[in-house]
Amino acid sequence: MRPLIAVIGRRAATVPILRFSATLAAMAMCEAVYAAGGEPVVFHGLAAGPGDELAGRLARFDAVLMPGGADLGPEHYGQQPHPETVLVVPFQDTLDLEVTRAVLRSGQPMLAICRGMQVLNVVCGGSLVQHHEESTVRHRNAIHEVALTPGSRIHGIVGVERFPVSSYHHQVLDRLGDGLTVTAVADDGVVEVVEHESADVIAVQWHPEDLHATSATDHALFADLVTRADAHRSAR
Repeated sequence: MRPLIAVIGRRAATVPILRFSATLAAMAMCEAVYAAGGEPVVFHGLAAGPGDELAGRLARFDAVLMPGGADLGPEHYGQQPHPETVLVVPFQDTLDLEVTRAVLRSGQPMLAICRGMQVLNVVCGGSLVQHHEESTVRHRNAIHEVALTPGSRIHGIVGVERFPVSSYHHQVLDRLGDGLTVTAVADDGVVEVVEHESADVIAVQWHPEDLHATSATDHALFADLVTRADAHRSAR
C-alpha cells in the first residue's frame, strides 16, 4: 500500500471551474509524489484556522510535503514589508507555520519546497531577505546549478555534488534558524538546501516537481520522502 503523503493545500480565492474558493495542490507536485510511490492527498486548511485538531489530523499521514507559494508575511520574522513583498496570504501563513511546528514536534518526515523552506527557517527562529537582487545567478523563473556539501544527507539522496534545478523565487534565507544546517548553495551563495539536525526534515529552495519526470536528482527527492514515509509508518 502506498504511504499517504499530505500535500499542504494552497487556498485560491477563485477557480475557473468552481463558483467558490478552493483548496489546491499543483498537479506536478502530486504527479511527482505518485511517480515516486506515494499517494498524494491534498491537506485542507480549515477556514476557522488550524485549531487544536491539527496535530491529530496530520498524524493520519505518513509524511508531509510543504509546497511553495506566495511570499511569507515579514511580520513573522520581525520586519516591515519590502515594496517587492507581494501576494501575502495571512491564512496560508498561519496554516503553513502551524503545520511546520506540528511536524517538528511529531517527528514526521517532511520535504519542504521553496516557500516551504523559508517557512521552516522562520519557524526555527531565522529570517528572510525579502527581495534578493539577482547578480550572477538568476533565481526567478530560471534554471541554475546548485553545489551540495559532500557527505550531507542531500548528497546521499541525489548521489551527485552538483546539478541543475528549476527555480522561481525572489526571497531567500538570511539569518539561519536554530537546528538547521546549510548543505547546498547556488553559485552566488544563496542557500538552496537546509537539513534539520534532529527532525526528519529536508528543505530545498528550488522546485523539484518541475523536472521530476526527466531529472533523476529531482525524482530522488520525492523517492526519498516516500522511503522515509514508509519507515515512519512501519515504526508506528
